[in-house]
Amino acid sequence: MADDVELEGQRAVRGLARGGALNLIGTLVNQASGFVILFVMAWKLGSRAVGLYAQAFAFLALLELLSMSGFRSGLTRYVAVHRADGDDASLRGTVRLGLGLSGLSSVVLGVALFASAPWLARSAFHDQSLEALLRYAAVALPPQVMMGAALSATQGFLTMRYYAGVGLFIVPAVRLVATVALLSQGSGLHSVMAVLLATNALGAVLALAALRRLAGPARSRPRYQLREIFSFSMVSWLASLASNGLLWADTILLGLFLSSSEVGRYQVAGRLVLMATLAMTPINAAFAPRIADLYQRGRTESLRRTYAVATSWILRISLPAFVVVAVFFPQLTRLFGRGFGVGAGVVVVLVVGKLTDAATGPCGLMLNQSGRVALNMVDNVGVLVLNVVLNLFLIPRYGLVGSALAWAVSLVLVNVARVLQVRATMGMLPFDAASAKGMVAALSALLGALAVEAAGPGRFVLVLGVPVVLAVYGGVLILLGLPADDRILLEQLRRKGGSEMGRRRSGASALMVAGNETR
Repeated sequence: MADDVELEGQRAVRGLARGGALNLIGTLVNQASGFVILFVMAWKLGSRAVGLYAQAFAFLALLELLSMSGFRSGLTRYVAVHRADGDDASLRGTVRLGLGLSGLSSVVLGVALFASAPWLARSAFHDQSLEALLRYAAVALPPQVMMGAALSATQGFLTMRYYAGVGLFIVPAVRLVATVALLSQGSGLHSVMAVLLATNALGAVLALAALRRLAGPARSRPRYQLREIFSFSMVSWLASLASNGLLWADTILLGLFLSSSEVGRYQVAGRLVLMATLAMTPINAAFAPRIADLYQRGRTESLRRTYAVATSWILRISLPAFVVVAVFFPQLTRLFGRGFGVGAGVVVVLVVGKLTDAATGPCGLMLNQSGRVALNMVDNVGVLVLNVVLNLFLIPRYGLVGSALAWAVSLVLVNVARVLQVRATMGMLPFDAASAKGMVAALSALLGALAVEAAGPGRFVLVLGVPVVLAVYGGVLILLGLPADDRILLEQLRRKGGSEMGRRRSGASALMVAGNETR
């Protein structure tokens, strides 16, 4: 019996590593794409343009959440649950219901944003240039929602290839090439938004094709578990809206109180800090359907082990990037040109908040995918209200530092609450010895980075500092000893980075080989 439990745990970790490795490589491509676009915009168009783009994108992101109505989590969870139960009819009903209602909502909200764009630009944000960008965002909303809904459903099949191939490889790569090409020829923000719209449409077509391929031919008439999915999805919707509202509320509120140039500076600072946790999204995406699957089948020990492993991977992959951002932030912002620097206080506060988020792991997912979505909703709504109140109080008094402080305090409080709730309801904690080793290695790397900074090699500090951080961090981790689960992830990264990336020679070929995923 113990051998069966151990074997089940190994399979769960291996599946997490397989999906997480592919997602991680994809997220590197996605984040690099977004970073390069922001970088080129900063040099070609300046901080005001970056701020305007950030505000329009914030509306797009929040309205996408409103449109999804919680079906992002619901599609992933119930596709995985119905697959585990062998219920093809309910699976198909869930997919149709999720896609249909999400698409309808996105059209309604897109029309509302399109109509209200003049008032928002002139009366709320006092910048008429924002009007056209908001209208681009309104038209881009429906295809973005359809792409997100379809890819969420594919995750429920316990495969990450479509999610990564379409959402993390093809769409970001096409967007990057087209945007940089247009900006290099002297185009402005309108061209950037037009590319966003076109690539969303491309992503929607590919995502729907991928979902149809996975679902296969219908073997039964769809069965609609309306009460089950609506009760989960509506609560999940509030939870997701609040959670992502926490991510974008500061950008919108800053636009109400400060200039677009200051919003642009804050956007660059926030993007650099968020890039430190690039491992969080891909590992969470791979972990979410496995929570639902393992919990549905009563595999408690396997879930406990995978929860700790996922948290450890997120934290330890993120730590060296946090060190680089915290120590070399002035040098990083100079890459964007003049006018993008912010105070050290903003950076330290943002790093503390996001580091806490990484260290506590996918605790919110554990609540959501185990069916405790109401508890997660209460956490998220409560902390969003706190965040908005703190922003309204702190931004007029302290500007960018106030917004950063509001965000960090909110992140720390909500994640501590979630960890305690998972412990109380499921008897699981996300911490293990490997995480502690990562913290020791990070402290060693921090000392190395500070030594490089103190030496002051001028403009070469970043070129020297980053390799020092990586060498010290990796060396200390190896000396302390890598657990067996790490070797699984490293092997998957090696395989995905070689054979998988080699087969992705074009967007079309990526979709053609996607059916060969080993689940």
